[in-house]
Amino acid sequence: QVQLVESGGGLVQAGGFLRLSCTASGSIFSINTMGWYRQAPGKQRELVATITNSGNTDYADSLKGRFTISRDNAKNTVYLQMNSLNPEDAAVYYCNAHVINTARAYFQVWGQGTQVTVSS
Repeated sequence: QVQLVESGGGLVQAGGFLRLSCTASGSIFSINTMGWYRQAPGKQRELVATITNSGNTDYADSLKGRFTISRDNAKNTVYLQMNSLNPEDAAVYYCNAHVINTARAYFQVWGQGTQVTVSS
């Protein structure tokens, strides 16, 4: 079993910043792509950013330049640095990982989500 635990969400003023973290634990053999998604009330979950285990990144076009994804493979951890936050960034942010477990089975794992609230 593999779990993702997110942290770093909270309340921030518009123009401020937050850094989210997500750590995978459990019966992990390897982790391929890790990423962040978000879901605002009444909206579908959308991609924020992804990063491969070799460091290749992909971002939602609207977030390029403000958000930065990174990871520490040794710690099975992915980060999301979010700058110049605005109220439209408010959402529940979910961590995602493509995992191969110790039984060599492949599956996707989702975190429980962390709330980001931006006050105007």
